[in-house]
Amino acid sequence: MPLRNERFAIPLFFETILGQQRVTRRELVFGLLPRGLLAFVSLPLLQACMRAESPASTFIAKVPRYGADIRAAILSGFRELGVGPGEIRGKTILLKPNLVETRAGAPHINTHPAVIRAAAEAFRSLGASSVLLAEGSGHCRDTLRLLEETGIMDVLAQDRIPFVDLNYDDVYTVPNAGGRSRLKTMTLPLTLRKADWIVSMAKLKTHHWAGVTLSMKNLFGLMPGSFYGWPKNVLHHAGIEECIYDITATVRPHFAIVDGVIGMEGDGPIMGAPKEAGVIVMGRNFPAVDATCSRVMGIDPGRVGYLADSSGRLGAIREESILQRGETVGSVISDFDLLQSIPAQRGLRLRR
Repeated sequence: MPLRNERFAIPLFFETILGQQRVTRRELVFGLLPRGLLAFVSLPLLQACMRAESPASTFIAKVPRYGADIRAAILSGFRELGVGPGEIRGKTILLKPNLVETRAGAPHINTHPAVIRAAAEAFRSLGASSVLLAEGSGHCRDTLRLLEETGIMDVLAQDRIPFVDLNYDDVYTVPNAGGRSRLKTMTLPLTLRKADWIVSMAKLKTHHWAGVTLSMKNLFGLMPGSFYGWPKNVLHHAGIEECIYDITATVRPHFAIVDGVIGMEGDGPIMGAPKEAGVIVMGRNFPAVDATCSRVMGIDPGRVGYLADSSGRLGAIREESILQRGETVGSVISDFDLLQSIPAQRGLRLRR
């Protein structure tokens, strides 16, 4: 059984026992806690608290509106994160947006077409041989309708960007490299094998089951609906947070670009309210990107179950492990509304 629940309980457990006193991991391990407390702390909790994280870098750009020069912001992030022509030239780049549902006048649900266009232009400017858009929407079965109603179809036609509906792609099966859910294998669209770089282009949103939906949760859209059902019910039944971990560990995507110009707060990922955050967040390490996004939203990533589980395994989530480039989190933080009526959102608020 995964340790997620025990790891998730660490901060709440010690805050309850110590009356909000901040305790370092060194103090925890070397017995500087109140006498007798260690008798109640299991070895798995100690291991989770002490698990080492390799450093990771993320980049935040201020982008106040969709009419801004988003391409320049993305290219600036590429430079800061060491992404250059030598790595991209001649490569096939798969952009995976977040396409969920459409609602008139709602720019906060799906990845905005301006961000998709800017990313495609940025990768092409570095010499990519091909840039394609691929998505397997989990909520709306008619992906082409989503493309048309969101305005993304116009971008694809004008910029000559091919599109693949991953819900109906040919598939191949590999072992589940994450091992968190009960799924033994992962059935993936064949298009993933043809791509040199898989780029998750998520939306900055809260989520009524996972707490937040960012670059890692966005990978659910890689999983073909023809195999996993709608809204990817097989994954839901196997455990949403566990499958977020498993898909990330199995696919090993290469880069994340999160559209936070206008995000979503409250009852995400569809019914929430717009939240103007004015940021684009980027990085190679997905847990680090999602941890940075969480902090921008005023959410403690250590209290998000799948991020806590990813710490030290799939990447870094602790603030001291993340080298923040571009804007600082403090300069762009904007508390997203969290609903106490939604269990997954309770207790997520970042204390500062």
